[in-house]
Amino acid sequence: MTKLIALLAALLAVNGTSAVLAASPEAASAFEANCDECHPGGRNVITPAKDLRLLTLRANGIKSAQDIVAKMRNPGPGMTRFDPKDLPDTEALAIAEYILATFK
Repeated sequence: MTKLIALLAALLAVNGTSAVLAASPEAASAFEANCDECHPGGRNVITPAKDLRLLTLRANGIKSAQDIVAKMRNPGPGMTRFDPKDLPDTEALAIAEYILATFK
């Protein structure tokens, strides 16, 4: 039993952090505060063809949370740039994980 608990704890430490961030109310609040104006419900009010659904993200070369953060840091036309001074990497990553977990 102790080995099972240790194994589960190790898996959570390796894989669970992102899932916890994605599911956290803080991640949802960060998305709402920083992204929801242009991406309500995962849509895109500026460029409707580029919504936040996984299929659309992948079609645009975005395959991971790190890819989303990179896009937040260096977006294309029409999207606000989120500087690390204004949106720290940990918060940006939480938002990215939230997007991946929420808009399927």
